[in-house]
Amino acid sequence: MSSSYLPVLILLGVSVANAVGMLVASHVLNPRRPTPEKEMPYESGMIPLGDTRARFSVKFYMVALSFIIFDLETVFLIPWAVAARSLGWQAFAAVAVFTGVLVVGLIYEWRKGVLDWK
Repeated sequence: MSSSYLPVLILLGVSVANAVGMLVASHVLNPRRPTPEKEMPYESGMIPLGDTRARFSVKFYMVALSFIIFDLETVFLIPWAVAARSLGWQAFAAVAVFTGVLVVGLIYEWRKGVLDWK
């Protein structure tokens, strides 16, 4: 039984040795030379201004949450679309109900003004 785990243990050992070797090599080959420019926080190429703890609008979080929900809808629909012909009408009805629930949710968000950026 233990001989079947030997390749896995060898791979684990090689992986750990590789990770440790890369950390040591980067520390030895690239010594730290701090300068004021290197120590500055980087914000998309812009000079940082203001407090870093600025609050975001709740609408930002609502749109982000909506994006995640509808992105997951796509993730669930792609496998169904690949095998749609072989699954039959029952799977089509299930996906129609799933999509209908999400459309009702989108209409609710729209009516509540979540998608408005005023």
